[in-house]
Amino acid sequence: MVDELKGHMDLLETPEEGSQQMGQAEPQPAVRSGVSGGLNQRLRRIRWRGRRVEWAAYGFLAPFGLFFGVFTLAGIVFGLYLSFTEWGIMGSPEWVGLENYARALDDSWVPLVWLNTVKYTLMVVPVSTVLGLLLAVFVNQRLPGYVAARVCFYAPRVVAVTVVSLVWVWLLDTRFGLVNIFLSTFGIPKIPWLTTQRWVLFGVGLTSVWWISGYNMVILLAGLQGIPEELRESATIDGATAPQVFWHIVMPLLRPSLSLVVTLGLIMGFRVFGQVYVMTAGGPAGASSTVIWYIFDQGFREYRLGYAAALSILLFLTIFAVTLIQQRFLRERAT
Repeated sequence: MVDELKGHMDLLETPEEGSQQMGQAEPQPAVRSGVSGGLNQRLRRIRWRGRRVEWAAYGFLAPFGLFFGVFTLAGIVFGLYLSFTEWGIMGSPEWVGLENYARALDDSWVPLVWLNTVKYTLMVVPVSTVLGLLLAVFVNQRLPGYVAARVCFYAPRVVAVTVVSLVWVWLLDTRFGLVNIFLSTFGIPKIPWLTTQRWVLFGVGLTSVWWISGYNMVILLAGLQGIPEELRESATIDGATAPQVFWHIVMPLLRPSLSLVVTLGLIMGFRVFGQVYVMTAGGPAGASSTVIWYIFDQGFREYRLGYAAALSILLFLTIFAVTLIQQRFLRERAT
């Protein structure tokens, strides 16, 4: 009996000894957790201008920052470098300094494409802005069917520019296009929208207005819905008519949205390419050639990538200057 009891006692002591041995092997994770905990504490103590640095936010932004740096910032820097070189894709770029910029001043095509781009922008931006405002005011009335109207007005913007351009090539056909067939019912003779130098920019501009007006409507509709209804009601109670409420209450409060629409319109106007490429290929006789089209032609047809990069830098400076002037004008009107 005594021997059996000793055996049972040995069995009971074995797990305890094992647990003690396991307990002696545990300090390593504790040390590791202490090191990581100390690192976390040090990171949390870091301050930037009196505020704690949110490392988790930077971690979430890191993938986008990586792609943005590699495919955007690096491309901009490389393009700026190319503008001072002569390169035809094959071989190494040859440094030529300001020769590409001097060539742009002597190139007879540069004033033509810049003038065509300005004409196109001056046609499209005002018309699409006013039309977008009218559409926004209409759908903001919440009349029966206003939801379907919003969808229909914005739907063209969802379609790719290539598809839109192909559709409008058929619509603007001189002989069989639906636009000319509709105009002929009013006795208007057929207009060669895309085949004559006089009308080609109007044809391309008409396509762009139809394509982007719904986008402008969405921005301006958001601005209209952000105006407090109490202001309109107070003006109406004071005896203001509907036009007076619109011009003296709605329009001043809508100026930030209008500024955004005009700024985006100017940028898109100077960067127009898809419509020209699909509808006219820059013709006839260069009448619809724009800056981006000419950059594409020089870079990927003539293989003058250095010269194309220089034209791109000049286009960026043009857009930057026009945007600054537009913002300054709207700011002065606001004050």
